[in-house]
Amino acid sequence: MKLLFSRNPNPRLAVATARYLKAEIAFEFASPMAPGQAERYRALNPNLTLPILVGAGWSLWETDAIACRLSREMRSDFWRGGNDEPDMIRWISWGKERFAFACDMVHFERGTKQRYGLGPIDEALVEEGLRQFHKAAAVLEPELSEREWLVGNSISYADFRMATFLPFNDTAGLPLDDYPSIQRWYGRLEAIAAWRDPFQGLVAPPLPPAKIET
Repeated sequence: MKLLFSRNPNPRLAVATARYLKAEIAFEFASPMAPGQAERYRALNPNLTLPILVGAGWSLWETDAIACRLSREMRSDFWRGGNDEPDMIRWISWGKERFAFACDMVHFERGTKQRYGLGPIDEALVEEGLRQFHKAAAVLEPELSEREWLVGNSISYADFRMATFLPFNDTAGLPLDDYPSIQRWYGRLEAIAAWRDPFQGLVAPPLPPAKIET
């Protein structure tokens, strides 16, 4: 199997998952949206987005599906099964709709748009993203004050998914300092090498700098 990736948030999440699981796969940096590249990747993912997991005669797209497949391949409980699976899916679903969604709103304006020349920062959208961030963080903070990880007594994919955009917080500037339990939880993630630097040893050109457009 081969994982096609970039350094953007969801592909980064897939690479971190694969390396945490020590999955026996190859890694290939890809740019489906680059000029002249679309047709090469369209058969693998009609959305032309990354990540994409490729096997003999098949491809799988969407980060959560890839995490599930890799976890099963490695016989790991990183993707929970049994009685813990509904709880994990609850946090994945809520995180994508609430916490990670809010992080993405802010990061898109301050990071993605500025990296790729998509226009000036829309401060109204930043303020809305921050409002939603505080609302979601107020739910997550007390949960993490009582436990180290979101599901059971060990790390799961729910923790990785919830933190999708936090490695980019040097650009997004989300106020994590306001939430000490979230900050401690994220510190535990940062202590894991596969999360902290998933691209170590891989051919992976850096992201463009976020140059603020005015």
